[in-house]
Amino acid sequence: MNHHFIAIEGNIGAGKTTLAHMLARHFNARLILEQFADNPFLPKFYENPAQYAFPLELFFMAERYKQLKDLVYTADLFQSVTIADYLFTKCLLFAKVNLPEQEFRLYQNFFEILQSQIVQPEILIYLHAPVSKLQSNIRKRNRPYEQAIQDSYLFSIQETYTHYIRQHNIRTLFIDVGNADFLDNPAHLQVILDALERDIGEGQHFFSLP
Repeated sequence: MNHHFIAIEGNIGAGKTTLAHMLARHFNARLILEQFADNPFLPKFYENPAQYAFPLELFFMAERYKQLKDLVYTADLFQSVTIADYLFTKCLLFAKVNLPEQEFRLYQNFFEILQSQIVQPEILIYLHAPVSKLQSNIRKRNRPYEQAIQDSYLFSIQETYTHYIRQHNIRTLFIDVGNADFLDNPAHLQVILDALERDIGEGQHFFSLP
């Protein structure tokens, strides 16, 4: 496997963290996980998005930057692969959905300064699932502040991700995870492992699970 930094992305409830854990175990990789539980604005945002969206997104961006900037300065002799369950650009995509225009432009200025200072992944694994599947996964993991997420919000996030991927020449494994069961169906994980072994070029490469 020739990739040393792999990022996993997808909508809320797509299964990013589960897959990140499994790939990290398989490749004996360093694992970087989104520290969503540390964000004190997250529950408040779902109660009052207009008031808390800007501090929510600033907090997430600062935390992600602190995690990812270390990759510039550190090297692990025993773990040559890094797996992250987010792409730093996630900051900008969620901000675009959550912030009014003027706040988004201000946020974008901060983002561009930080973006230039971090390592970018060599390949992105994007997990795509229908909103009904996302809602099912959200109910199963039972985080109280997520239970009232509207389908329309998930659709907005989904459209923002797919538009960004189409518009940028990112090397992407676009995985349909509508029927995914990575924990109990080894064949589903194997699809991704086989894809990572291929010498694929830039752009999107679509895979479905058996």
